[in-house]
Amino acid sequence: MTMPKSLPYHSYKISNLKVPAYSAGYLTEIFEEEAGDLELGIMRKALRDVFDALGEPNMSAEDAKLHLEKLDVLLSGEGSATIYALASWLNALGLKLTVAVDEGDKGEEKDSVSAAELAEVGNV
Repeated sequence: MTMPKSLPYHSYKISNLKVPAYSAGYLTEIFEEEAGDLELGIMRKALRDVFDALGEPNMSAEDAKLHLEKLDVLLSGEGSATIYALASWLNALGLKLTVAVDEGDKGEEKDSVSAAELAEVGNV
Protein backbone atom coordinates (compact mmCIF):
# COMPACT_ATOMS: atom_id res chain seq x y z
CA MET A 1 0.00 0.00 0.00
CA THR A 2 1.40 3.39 -0.95
CA MET A 3 0.93 6.36 1.35
CA PRO A 4 -0.39 9.50 -0.33
CA LYS A 5 2.20 12.21 -0.62
CA SER A 6 1.68 15.24 1.54
CA LEU A 7 2.10 18.82 0.46
CA PRO A 8 4.96 20.79 1.97
CA TYR A 9 3.44 22.94 4.72
CA HIS A 10 4.79 26.27 3.43
CA SER A 11 3.32 25.74 -0.05
CA TYR A 12 0.00 24.72 1.47
CA LYS A 13 -0.03 27.76 3.77
CA ILE A 14 0.79 30.16 0.91
CA SER A 15 -1.96 28.66 -1.27
CA ASN A 16 -4.48 29.28 1.55
CA LEU A 17 -3.16 32.81 2.15
CA LYS A 18 -4.05 33.71 -1.46
CA VAL A 19 -7.58 34.21 -0.14
CA PRO A 20 -7.51 37.74 1.36
CA ALA A 21 -9.97 36.85 4.13
CA TYR A 22 -7.72 33.95 5.16
CA SER A 23 -4.67 36.25 5.14
CA ALA A 24 -6.51 38.77 7.32
CA GLY A 25 -7.51 36.04 9.77
CA TYR A 26 -3.98 34.64 9.81
CA LEU A 27 -2.45 38.02 10.68
CA THR A 28 -5.15 38.70 13.27
CA GLU A 29 -4.44 35.37 14.92
CA ILE A 30 -0.68 36.00 14.94
CA PHE A 31 -1.14 39.44 16.48
CA GLU A 32 -3.67 38.24 19.07
CA GLU A 33 -1.79 35.05 20.04
CA GLU A 34 1.43 36.93 20.53
CA ALA A 35 -0.11 40.04 22.14
CA GLY A 36 2.28 41.50 24.65
CA ASP A 37 5.04 39.10 23.64
CA LEU A 38 4.97 39.63 19.89
CA GLU A 39 8.42 38.90 18.57
CA LEU A 40 9.56 40.93 15.60
CA GLY A 41 10.74 37.77 13.84
CA ILE A 42 7.32 36.12 14.09
CA MET A 43 5.56 39.25 12.86
CA ARG A 44 8.05 39.69 9.97
CA LYS A 45 7.60 36.02 8.93
CA ALA A 46 3.81 36.26 9.00
CA LEU A 47 3.82 39.48 6.96
CA ARG A 48 6.26 37.97 4.44
CA ASP A 49 4.03 34.89 4.09
CA VAL A 50 1.06 37.13 3.32
CA PHE A 51 3.20 39.09 0.88
CA ASP A 52 4.24 35.86 -0.87
CA ALA A 53 0.57 35.00 -1.35
CA LEU A 54 -1.01 38.37 -2.12
CA GLY A 55 1.68 40.77 -3.21
CA GLU A 56 4.37 39.06 -5.18
CA PRO A 57 2.07 37.50 -7.82
CA ASN A 58 0.46 40.91 -8.46
CA MET A 59 3.62 43.05 -8.62
CA SER A 60 6.55 43.35 -10.94
CA ALA A 61 9.79 41.90 -9.61
CA GLU A 62 11.09 45.42 -8.96
CA ASP A 63 7.92 46.53 -7.12
CA ALA A 64 7.96 43.31 -5.05
CA LYS A 65 11.59 43.92 -4.04
CA LEU A 66 10.81 47.52 -3.05
CA HIS A 67 7.73 46.43 -1.07
CA LEU A 68 9.76 43.91 0.95
CA GLU A 69 12.47 46.49 1.58
CA LYS A 70 9.76 48.86 2.84
CA LEU A 71 8.61 46.14 5.28
CA ASP A 72 12.12 45.80 6.70
CA VAL A 73 12.40 49.58 7.11
CA LEU A 74 9.01 49.99 8.78
CA LEU A 75 9.60 47.11 11.19
CA SER A 76 12.86 48.67 12.29
CA GLY A 77 11.15 52.00 13.03
CA GLU A 78 9.83 53.30 16.30
CA GLY A 79 6.94 55.50 17.27
CA SER A 80 3.49 56.15 15.90
CA ALA A 81 4.65 56.53 12.29
CA THR A 82 5.32 52.77 12.23
CA ILE A 83 1.65 51.86 12.67
CA TYR A 84 0.65 54.10 9.76
CA ALA A 85 3.44 52.69 7.60
CA LEU A 86 2.26 49.14 8.39
CA ALA A 87 -1.32 50.09 7.53
CA SER A 88 -0.13 51.50 4.20
CA TRP A 89 1.99 48.40 3.53
CA LEU A 90 -0.99 46.11 4.16
CA ASN A 91 -3.23 48.33 2.04
CA ALA A 92 -1.00 47.70 -0.98
CA LEU A 93 -1.83 43.98 -0.55
CA GLY A 94 -5.57 44.66 -0.42
CA LEU A 95 -5.78 44.38 3.37
CA LYS A 96 -6.48 46.99 6.04
CA LEU A 97 -5.44 47.31 9.63
CA THR A 98 -8.44 47.36 11.98
CA VAL A 99 -9.19 47.72 15.65
CA ALA A 100 -11.94 45.70 17.34
CA VAL A 101 -13.46 45.49 20.80
CA ASP A 102 -12.00 42.63 22.83
CA GLU A 103 -15.00 40.56 23.84
CA GLY A 104 -12.86 38.22 25.93
CA ASP A 105 -14.77 35.14 27.01
CA LYS A 106 -18.13 36.92 26.93
CA GLY A 107 -18.93 35.99 23.33
CA GLU A 108 -21.25 38.08 21.20
CA GLU A 109 -23.51 40.45 23.07
CA LYS A 110 -26.52 42.31 21.82
CA ASP A 111 -24.72 45.67 21.89
CA SER A 112 -21.37 44.44 20.52
CA VAL A 113 -19.80 46.09 17.52
CA SER A 114 -20.16 44.13 14.28
CA ALA A 115 -17.23 43.42 12.00
CA ALA A 116 -18.59 45.98 9.55
CA GLU A 117 -18.35 48.67 12.22
CA LEU A 118 -14.69 48.13 13.05
CA ALA A 119 -12.52 51.21 13.14
CA GLU A 120 -10.19 51.38 10.15
CA VAL A 121 -6.64 52.64 10.58
CA GLY A 122 -4.52 54.09 7.83
CA ASN A 123 -6.92 53.65 4.96
CA VAL A 124 -4.87 55.21 2.17
